Amino acid sequence: MFTLNCKGKLILIEKPLVMGILNINNDSFYSGSRFQNRDAIVMKAEQMIEEGADIIDIGGQSTRPESERITAEEEMQRVLPVIEMLEKKLNNALLSIDTYHPLVAEAAVKAGASIVNDISAGEMDKNMLNTVASLEVPYICMHMKGVPETMHLTIHYENILQEVVDFFINKINECRLAGIKDVIIDPGFGFGKTIQHNFFLLKKLSIFKMLGRPIMAGLSRKSIIYKTLHTTAENALNGSTVLNTIALQNGASILRVHDVKEAREAAILIEAYGKA
Repeated sequence: MFTLNCKGKLILIEKPLVMGILNINNDSFYSGSRFQNRDAIVMKAEQMIEEGADIIDIGGQSTRPESERITAEEEMQRVLPVIEMLEKKLNNALLSIDTYHPLVAEAAVKAGASIVNDISAGEMDKNMLNTVASLEVPYICMHMKGVPETMHLTIHYENILQEVVDFFINKINECRLAGIKDVIIDPGFGFGKTIQHNFFLLKKLSIFKMLGRPIMAGLSRKSIIYKTLHTTAENALNGSTVLNTIALQNGASILRVHDVKEAREAAILIEAYGKA
C-alpha cells in the first residue's frame, strides 16, 4: 500500500490506479489518443473519468521513436489551456503533466496538475528534480536509454534487469536528496528497448517491488503488442488488456492506458481473482 500527496489531496494506492492518456498533439503513435479540438478533449476526459480513470495524463508532444522535439514554450501553449479547462470541468479530477521540461512542469502544476510524469527521469534537463521538489507533487520517473529521436537506433544492454534496477536505485536517491517525497517508477516499456527486452522486463516486473515504490506500467497499444501480433496500434486493444493483466499480476500499481474501461475491468478481475 502506498500514498501520494497530490497538492494536499492524499491518494491511497490500496488498489491499482488507472491513468488515462490524453495527447494534445497530432503526432503520437496511436491516432486514437490525439486530441486538439476543445470539445473533443472535454468529451474524452469525461468519458475516461466515467469509465474509471483515477488520473488523466496530459501531454503536449509525442515521444514516440523518431518524434520531433518541440520547445517548452510551444508545449505550454498546447497543454496549459487544457489543464485549466479540465481542472474546472472535471470537478477537481487528478491531472498529471507528461513532460521533461521543468518550465512546463511548473506552469502545469500551477494551472491545476498534481503529478509530474517525466519520461527522462530528469536526464534531459537536470533542473527537473529540483523543480518537482519545489512543487511538492509526486514524480513519475521513467527509465529510457537515449532520447526519443534516436533511442531505437542503438539498443544494447549487458544485463537489462540489473541496469534498470540500478538506474532506479540511483534515481530514487537523487530524488530523495532533491527533496521529492513521492516517487513512482516506470520501467519504460518501448523506450530504448527491443521487444524481447520489453517482454523480459514485464516478466520480471515483480523484482522492482524491492525498491519500495509504486510501479507504473505503460504498455498500452505499443509495438511490443502490435509487432508481436503483426497488426497495428489501432488493433491492439485486446493485446493491451492481456499485457496489462500480466503487469497487474506482477506488481504494477498504476496502468497508463489509452483504453480506461478495459484496464479498469482487468484490475477488478485481478482483485477478485486474488481474493479467491
